[in-house]
Amino acid sequence: MAMSVGHRYLRLLLGVAPWRSSLCHCENSAPSHFLQPLKKLPLRTFHTGTRKVHTAPARTLFLLRPLPILLATGGGYAGYRQYEKHRERELEKLGLEIPPKLAGHWEVALYKSVPTRLLSRAWGRLNQVELPHWLRRPVYSLYIWTFGVNMKEAAVEDLHHYRNLSEFFRRKLKPQARPVCGLHSVISPSDGKILNFGQVKNCEVEQVKGVTYSLESFLGPRTCTEDLPFPPATSCDSFKNQLVTREGNELYHCVIYLAPGDYHCFHSPTDWTISHRRHFPGSLMSVNPGMARWIKELFCHNERVVLTGDWKHGFFSLTAVGATNVGSIRIYFDQDLHTNSPRYSKGSYNDFSFVTHANKEGVPMRKGEHLGEFNLGSTIVLIFEAPKDFNFQLKAGQKIRFGEALGSL
Repeated sequence: MAMSVGHRYLRLLLGVAPWRSSLCHCENSAPSHFLQPLKKLPLRTFHTGTRKVHTAPARTLFLLRPLPILLATGGGYAGYRQYEKHRERELEKLGLEIPPKLAGHWEVALYKSVPTRLLSRAWGRLNQVELPHWLRRPVYSLYIWTFGVNMKEAAVEDLHHYRNLSEFFRRKLKPQARPVCGLHSVISPSDGKILNFGQVKNCEVEQVKGVTYSLESFLGPRTCTEDLPFPPATSCDSFKNQLVTREGNELYHCVIYLAPGDYHCFHSPTDWTISHRRHFPGSLMSVNPGMARWIKELFCHNERVVLTGDWKHGFFSLTAVGATNVGSIRIYFDQDLHTNSPRYSKGSYNDFSFVTHANKEGVPMRKGEHLGEFNLGSTIVLIFEAPKDFNFQLKAGQKIRFGEALGSL
């Protein structure tokens, strides 16, 4: 019996050459491996008047090649996003202000479903692998060329000195590379780019211009009056007021983005005393400026470590925000802190007080003193109170280096 027209038609759809089809004259012939799953599919019969034509249901055609469909859909969406970013950059060059286009709830949920925590842990393991001596220079040179790293500032310029990627990322600088400004009361704790700064208004903080996040969501609820430096709040206004401990002061903020090529350590931005640490396990989404303009409350979604305490003008806090491949946040004096750990679940937080019976004050930090480090690059957020005449010496979008002035009275 000759092979059915339906099977010939399906072979053509799957890309089987016509001459191969002509060689198969019997149903008992060994079918192509492409047709093995199709023989189990129900066939429908259509009468054309002269002969019967057998075809598989149309829905099966979509089940045959899911990977190309997914690649085409994902590639098209990624291409559209890149086009939008390019158009925004061109408009910014013309001096036109572009209103932010925020991601929808489904887009944020889809992004958060990506196992970035697991991927970041795998990246951390990879960073610890010791590289062969002959491979270190080409690997590090590629990274230096890609991200514009200035190795002349490094305390050790010899690339063969760094045994693995982790040591290279956490390289120390020469003492004279970052002089600490002594004339201003608050300095930049790290190298990076200023995303935003100013007064905190209506309990909303701007991560970039036009895109905000909740101050209370970012710092977390105030539920324990014994361990925290301020009592719980009952509303948005009272929450902000609890942070401002002195009459006539205002609440200020500053957001600094650390790119992969920046110096990855961060330092104390002023003379202050740290009394409390709160660790939020969370997502590890990218925190680059493009993502900060796209996802509202991005910093509240991501894993972060909030350090709170006091300086000469009242409340002061520094928050290290994690990002993709930056699950590791290290605070030098806090050996109990373990970030991106599978034992912690998203949506929770862990408190630790540095104020004890033996230490009534907390951990004193001097301006410019080493405080912690990231594994790659991420974001530092400062939130503090200061008198109303406090002035930032900044402009949004500028590059800044550790030790340079942020602001003063």
